[in-house]
Amino acid sequence: MRKGFTRKPQPDEPTTLVKNYITPSGLERLKDEHRFLLTRERPAVTEVVAWAAGNGDRSENADYQYGKRRLRQIDGRIRFLTKRIEAAEVVDPEAPRAGQANSKEKTRAFFGATVRYANAAGVSRVVSIVGIDEIDLNRNHISWVSPLGRALMKSAAGDSVVLQLPGGTENLTVLEVRYEDIAAEPFREPPGSEASVKRR
Repeated sequence: MRKGFTRKPQPDEPTTLVKNYITPSGLERLKDEHRFLLTRERPAVTEVVAWAAGNGDRSENADYQYGKRRLRQIDGRIRFLTKRIEAAEVVDPEAPRAGQANSKEKTRAFFGATVRYANAAGVSRVVSIVGIDEIDLNRNHISWVSPLGRALMKSAAGDSVVLQLPGGTENLTVLEVRYEDIAAEPFREPPGSEASVKRR
């Protein structure tokens, strides 16, 4: 096949080589958004498009043009969410870990861990290692494939790890590794969505 006819993956598309690990609350958030788009937002936008189509000339009908574009965006997001939900491998951070029950080994950081670490200046920070779809820097939820997530993987309290950054490296000291519930921000209906406008 010619190179010109091969499709390059888009930046927002997940790679098939990376597993889609996700916490239970992260998966629930994806499902809530998927359900909202399918059952409320898409039907509301479809209704607006049908109404606009009945108003005559579609080439100069802004409601029709915008509605069709919005439908394509919604359909794209629904396809994306469907793939992510189907590929999800749920990992409960609170579930017992194999090999760590009654073990004298230190608790190591893997997916779902909450890690407290300090940088060379002694400034400490706490992060939770979550899936690609649940990154929330306001809650200190980082992806397990991010540079910091990869640096902390398999570390235990007392370990020193090296964080590779574009501008160089940074040495971090792991202070604590624990496993607890990681609550994702629940899905909220976006303001200005067609479904919310229609409800008013």
